[in-house]
Amino acid sequence: MLFPRLSKRVVYNPLSAMSSPAPSSSNTQSGNPMPANQGHDGRWRAPRGNLRQFWDRVTEGLQLNQLWFQFRQDARTSFRFYRRDFEAGSPSEQRKQRGTFHLLQELAWAILGKLTPARRVLLLIGVILLLLPSGGLQFHKGHSDIQISWGDPHFWGGWLLFVVLMLEVADRVVMKRDLEIARDIQGWLLPATPPLVPGLTIAFSTRPANTVAGDYYDVFAREGSAPDENHFLMAVADVAGKSIPAALLMATFQASLKTLSITPCSLKDLVAGMNRYACCNSQGGRRFTTAFLAEFDAASRMLNYINAGHNNPILRRAAGTIERLENGGLPLGIQQDAPYDQGQVSLSPGDWLVIFTDGLVEAVNEFDEEYGETRLLAVLETNAGMSPDLLLQRMITEVNAFVGSTPQHDDITCMLVKAA
Repeated sequence: MLFPRLSKRVVYNPLSAMSSPAPSSSNTQSGNPMPANQGHDGRWRAPRGNLRQFWDRVTEGLQLNQLWFQFRQDARTSFRFYRRDFEAGSPSEQRKQRGTFHLLQELAWAILGKLTPARRVLLLIGVILLLLPSGGLQFHKGHSDIQISWGDPHFWGGWLLFVVLMLEVADRVVMKRDLEIARDIQGWLLPATPPLVPGLTIAFSTRPANTVAGDYYDVFAREGSAPDENHFLMAVADVAGKSIPAALLMATFQASLKTLSITPCSLKDLVAGMNRYACCNSQGGRRFTTAFLAEFDAASRMLNYINAGHNNPILRRAAGTIERLENGGLPLGIQQDAPYDQGQVSLSPGDWLVIFTDGLVEAVNEFDEEYGETRLLAVLETNAGMSPDLLLQRMITEVNAFVGSTPQHDDITCMLVKAA
């Protein structure tokens, strides 16, 4: 019998190291310091500092409750994303008649539909390998036993799932980088600070539901007005949809508004021109835009406005009465020759004008209750003596407290105007 050739090696045995006597104090004092990961009793100690740094790097310094809160948000958002697909495949009446197995089957197909065909095959093979028993199968036929051995398939199943995960992560990283670039470009289209408007104090804020948003806001001087006139345009718009398609249409809205506002035309002609341009890019009215456009004359303190299917802005007079600015017409991009009515109000000192998108009042909590205009009016009534920037912060804080851990499902934009 042949034996393998042996070579002399020195093998470190941690058990023998732990059982060996602890170094004496004389050795420690004579220039042989004790290792940092070894205690006075000679036992090995885990490097707590390294583990702490590793954990902080993985969690980015978040606490356990913050991690759990983030996980709940991600889980709810993902579930809504997949549920929207498989609910669209069958009406609610059919889903109620079908059993749990069919619902799980539709959910599985919704998940598989997000993968490429090659990744679907890898995912299915990985799941099958995870379900196979370890070692193999044994059959008994007659006087003989048939055994099929395939080792441990769980390792290969987990490896295939890891490969699919890495491929999806790579796509996500590339997409996230592109979305961050798009977010930066979109940020250039929106004003960073409100301009100085005679007789008005303005504050605005927006928060996208995704990386990029379909909401738009702006306040700028009307370049097409006469030199001796001091006119300012106010605009708040909401493109139907979210994410990249809505962001692209928002950019076209901004471009058309800036271009048409240079021409010396009335507000009605300006809105009519923007509607014609929007109809050329609305895919037959499916990609429409709700907008509130107003022109403020600082000399007369008159505000001419057109509400194109947008949420009615709230005008709170200094005496406490509430008015709604609702004159206008259809959203932009639905009907090319749609007529628009123009409204006019005068802003007196102490008046508040609140212009917002539906994401603010339609924000829901975990009980599926909407924030609503009633709560918004209550915050405005209670804090009417604040400055617009402080009142805007208070409104956002109240909305956040109401929503809690429920994921934001729509973009939120709000503009506050106070007449001085």
